[in-house]
Amino acid sequence: MALTREFMGAFSIFERSSSSSSSSKVLLNQSTFWQNKLLQQKKFLVPVQQRRVHSRKAGAAGVRRGINNPVAALSEDLVKGAASSAVPGAAEKPVKFKVRAVLTVRKNIKEDFKETLVNQFDALTEKIGRNVVLELVGTEVDPRTKGPKKSREAVLKDWSKKSNVKAERVHYTAEFLVDSNFGTPGAITVANKHQKEFFLETITIEGFACGPVHFQCNSWVQSTKDHPGKRIFFANQPYLPSETPAGLRALREKELKDIRGTGKGVRKLSDRIYDYDVYNDLGNPDRGSEFVRPSLGGEQRPYPRRCRTGRLPTDTDMHAESRIEKPLPIYVPRDEQFEESKQDAFSAGRLQGVLHNLIPLLKASISARNQDFSGFADIDSLYSEGLLLNLGLKDGLLKKLPLPNVVSKIQESSQGLLKYNSPKILSRDKFAWLRDDEFARQALAGVNPVSIERLQAFPPVSNLDPKIYGPQESALKEEHIIGQLDGMSVQQALEENKLYVLDFHDIYLPFLDRINALDGRKSYATRTIFFLNSLGTLKPIAIELSLPPSGPSPRSKRVLTPAADATSNWLWQLAKAHVCSNDAGVHQLVNHWLRTHACMEPFILAAHRQLSAMHPIYKLLDPHMRYTLEINALARQNLINADGVIESCFTPGRYCMEMSAAAYKNWRFDKEGLPADLIRRGMAVPDPTQPHGLKLLIEDYPYAADGLLIWSAIEDWVRTYVNHYYPNSSQICDDKELQSWYAESINTGHADLRHESWWPTLSNGDDLVSILTTIIWLASAQHAALNFGQYPYGGYVPNRPPLMRRLVPDENDPEYTSFLAGPHKYFLLALPSVLQATKYMAVVDTLSTHSPDEEYLGERQQPWIWSGDGEITEAFFEFSAEIGRIEKEIEKRNSDPSRRNRCGAGVLPYELLVPSSEPGVTCKATSSPLLLLLLFQSISAAARSRLLQLLSSLALCSSYACFLQSALPLACCNHVLNLIDMDPHDVDVEDKADWYKRWN
Repeated sequence: MALTREFMGAFSIFERSSSSSSSSKVLLNQSTFWQNKLLQQKKFLVPVQQRRVHSRKAGAAGVRRGINNPVAALSEDLVKGAASSAVPGAAEKPVKFKVRAVLTVRKNIKEDFKETLVNQFDALTEKIGRNVVLELVGTEVDPRTKGPKKSREAVLKDWSKKSNVKAERVHYTAEFLVDSNFGTPGAITVANKHQKEFFLETITIEGFACGPVHFQCNSWVQSTKDHPGKRIFFANQPYLPSETPAGLRALREKELKDIRGTGKGVRKLSDRIYDYDVYNDLGNPDRGSEFVRPSLGGEQRPYPRRCRTGRLPTDTDMHAESRIEKPLPIYVPRDEQFEESKQDAFSAGRLQGVLHNLIPLLKASISARNQDFSGFADIDSLYSEGLLLNLGLKDGLLKKLPLPNVVSKIQESSQGLLKYNSPKILSRDKFAWLRDDEFARQALAGVNPVSIERLQAFPPVSNLDPKIYGPQESALKEEHIIGQLDGMSVQQALEENKLYVLDFHDIYLPFLDRINALDGRKSYATRTIFFLNSLGTLKPIAIELSLPPSGPSPRSKRVLTPAADATSNWLWQLAKAHVCSNDAGVHQLVNHWLRTHACMEPFILAAHRQLSAMHPIYKLLDPHMRYTLEINALARQNLINADGVIESCFTPGRYCMEMSAAAYKNWRFDKEGLPADLIRRGMAVPDPTQPHGLKLLIEDYPYAADGLLIWSAIEDWVRTYVNHYYPNSSQICDDKELQSWYAESINTGHADLRHESWWPTLSNGDDLVSILTTIIWLASAQHAALNFGQYPYGGYVPNRPPLMRRLVPDENDPEYTSFLAGPHKYFLLALPSVLQATKYMAVVDTLSTHSPDEEYLGERQQPWIWSGDGEITEAFFEFSAEIGRIEKEIEKRNSDPSRRNRCGAGVLPYELLVPSSEPGVTCKATSSPLLLLLLFQSISAAARSRLLQLLSSLALCSSYACFLQSALPLACCNHVLNLIDMDPHDVDVEDKADWYKRWN
């Protein structure tokens, strides 16, 4: 066997012989002779687990992609030595041979001066031994050391020579010297002795008999001065814990132990530690009582857990974690942070949002003009005119800046930057938002198609405590709807599944007293009844508006029906706007944030902590976990925090996250899968004769119809994957990593609901398929359906106002007279102000944008090497092909005139579940800071002083001076500060380059 291992290694040598070309040909023939001779013997064959890598189709795929398998070349001395070793009685002696590693390192395209200096320093210190050191680890145990077999250490070549290469990816090589009995490499360790971290994308080892060995790393390798240990990367061959080769078992356990951390200490940005904490960092009590927010998570306010940062408590509340305000970065494990292209897209969106938000603020506060829209033309001008022109700023001001090379670019693009993109809701029919049929259609095919339910009893009944919230009975009566049921009785309409409801009563009513006490916030708890007509479309037939029964007020419950005259038409439009405002809040706080972000975070944390990178289930989940922790952390920093965007833009205000926590009490993981959710809401009934095992009660329900196609494709792919690695149930029960992942997700990540009986068990393949399909569905398709339509539908605020500022007037109200005199003006005053609207529009525009590096269903980074299992690679490409077929089917449906909820005059096609998309359009980050300068030049010194105060209220950064320095090239900073009468020496910023880096 030792002889066999010698030859298996020998055939992989990559070094060319120093002999003449004719000798080389002979040597190649000799190597072929010895290879054929040895492989004829069954006991010399490569193990089946390793041969699976090279399935027939996977190999053919490699040829299609132009991947050439290496051909071994043997030295003459080695062949002679091997031949003599084959002689009976000759001593078996391991032979040393070389293999080559090719490392792909991803570099930042944009580097500041500080980074450039560090790179040059690293290139110089390479010559004195401060380099990148690698070591191969075999799958077998060395009988002498009782540890895994290891190669000699190798040093990365050409780092200094390639230090100035500006390509996005740079390839480096290293050569390892190994024994011929080394076996198969299963891991590699990397020690980075440079000053700076680098992003290691892949490693390929060439020269072993099994063919190239791939390592899909996609990880930052920190300097040993910050993290003294070596980084461990495993080959792409997946292993269940019980199947882990002996040489890799200790490394597998060590890697997981390192990732879990100790649960103590403040996390550094370079750490790779995953741990749990409650949401105790949303408020900032040190700023004052108005910034105090309750902690979420625990017995009093149950909530999922988030990633622990370990920051110190605030000075005024030991239970509240201190905050890190933007633009300073908030901790997430280093590999979870945005890659450069994603960061560029996010930063560009943020700069565009700053600009869009700042200009209306200037217009409203500095010029002392009214903050409200005076007419619908004001809203239209946001898409048709440059905001600079609206402010009275002239293009000539651009020329005053001492930056001629950049000014020309701004002059070319400023109009595009200063205009909002026209939302899709306006693209086909500018007045569609006014129509009842469009209002109803969006409940099935809009940005929040998961709230509508089938009405199963009339009138609807509340589940709230009547002692606290008043009678449970609805104010809706049969006389409100009987004339709109196409001749049916109410009972008949219920039995024939014709009545549907958007019911936001119970989620809003407990908060209404506090919401309506806020300045500029007015809300109802609404119920809307829809009737399904013979064409398969819905029409709204009644809206119930409820207020808390705080007294004998006749307005505590009120019902409006479709318009009969001009007055009732405007009242009906106001009622629909309040429904949309309710819907926008539930969509953002519950269906989007809670269900697809916050509730997923525990599963992601547990996956990193309990599943090894070589675990097949980790490899399956990996692309669906990407960026979630970073996005959630940024949300805590900027969106859901006290006085953040969500509180500023949505009706519940400072009570937004408490409302989200209230909804979590009714969250159930077992109902989060699409079929279960449709059945729970009464939108479908089980039917084994149907393709997906259920029947939709509204056949043209675009979200559900398209979603079921994608759900089934995911489920089939997951089932194939699970059955491949777990042929029987006992393997699932015995998989300690898998069971620990699921148990920790529940018991720690969802600790407040851990005792609920509805949690699915994990004891067989069907259980695992269901759990994994649900997680992948929520992280991919469900999130897409709820996220990417926010600007197309909400970008026109009258269609979907995120908050309302006035109640629907009653004849006894003092303001009823003004309503009658100017109903359109009253309607606009009820909508968000200019500042609120444009701030909301800027945020949802950013959230709705696809970044260039997003992965879609059926896609993978390095699709040919993400798994070393050929059968699984083949199955994945079949899944990818199925996703492609689904995309074509959705396109076909969107062109079918019989599907009136997605095709027709002025009707938007339903594309939110189309599996792929082009990158979203974002503005260039170089323009916004200069335009801010332009604003400062156009206002008086007194106005500048006022603006500095306003900027702090925007929470853009700790001070405007810091913002300027983070947003502008260093050479411009002093000039900018002088423009606004500030002394550059008064700015407390130690490292301007660092600010610039952090902003960009």
